[in-house]
Amino acid sequence: MFSDFIAKHEGIQVRNLLLIVLSILLLMGFRASIPDYFPQPHHPLPDARNDSMLIYLGKQLFHDPILSRDSSISCASCHSQYNAFAHSDHPLSHGINDRIGKRNAPALMNLAWLDEFMWDGGSFSLEAQTLVPLTTDHEMDNDPNIIVTKLQQHSEYPEYFLLTFGDTTITIARILRAIATFERTLISKNAKYDSVMQGIATFTDQESRGYALFKQHCNTCHTEPLFTNGSFANNGLPIDTVLNDVGRFAITHDSSDIRHFKVPTLRNLLYSFPYMHDGRFKRLRDVIKHYSQNIDNEDELSDILFSLRLSDNQETDLLAFLHALTDKTFIFNASYSTYKVTQ
Repeated sequence: MFSDFIAKHEGIQVRNLLLIVLSILLLMGFRASIPDYFPQPHHPLPDARNDSMLIYLGKQLFHDPILSRDSSISCASCHSQYNAFAHSDHPLSHGINDRIGKRNAPALMNLAWLDEFMWDGGSFSLEAQTLVPLTTDHEMDNDPNIIVTKLQQHSEYPEYFLLTFGDTTITIARILRAIATFERTLISKNAKYDSVMQGIATFTDQESRGYALFKQHCNTCHTEPLFTNGSFANNGLPIDTVLNDVGRFAITHDSSDIRHFKVPTLRNLLYSFPYMHDGRFKRLRDVIKHYSQNIDNEDELSDILFSLRLSDNQETDLLAFLHALTDKTFIFNASYSTYKVTQ
């Protein structure tokens, strides 16, 4: 199989060809199968055997700063694998020239189960969402036509598009499709919680108590096993007077959506700090205390939020369960990483 591949594409630099082959071999380890306790995804999962070059191209583009106007930042700059494809060094995302946005970069995982994206649901497809950071002025601040031209003039990307699509035509639609396909391979399903669900591990007593508290107080919004219901909610955070972020209202202009933000997944929380849409909490315990002690009392909040009044010991138990949602095979999956394509 790979001898034919190498013979057909002997014009590619040997180093890059070997990287492609190695990456495809790693991708063969990607299994689109999902645990039987997972719901069916809303969108087809990539097929590692048939989509390997598309995934490879998307991974290269995801990690390559060439997509930004000044070639200084990539998608991975704000969505680092070692932070569960979020970021941890500052509350708000930073763009080119150190421009600062108004939201924390959300973690990326299990995206094939979602229909709306971004904290306010401003995008209805993963491909459309991918275009937003590429063109937003405080993120990558680029123009689709310029992105296409830069890739056309690159020494290797035309060949990668040929291997992926059968010709060297580079379009923004193909770019978005490749990145979105790679992002749909970011599946987290191997936390301790998953081992317990499969009957191959058991919770500690403390984790079990935390799990019971979670099911009583948290599961309505952070519905297992994805630990999000994909909806938008007012979680009782007061509006930051500097950012003045009104959440989903900016998209719908419906007053009932003021302060509503996407319910994030709780998987891999230990790696995806800081927390909330504006990164205002550095510690997971601070998040729990917000719900347990400091929630902003308004009529529009659900009764379940007001019922969460936990003792210090209960907070610790809940925290222990949340630790059991850590999936290190996801965080350190070699098939998600890459080497930057050099000019």
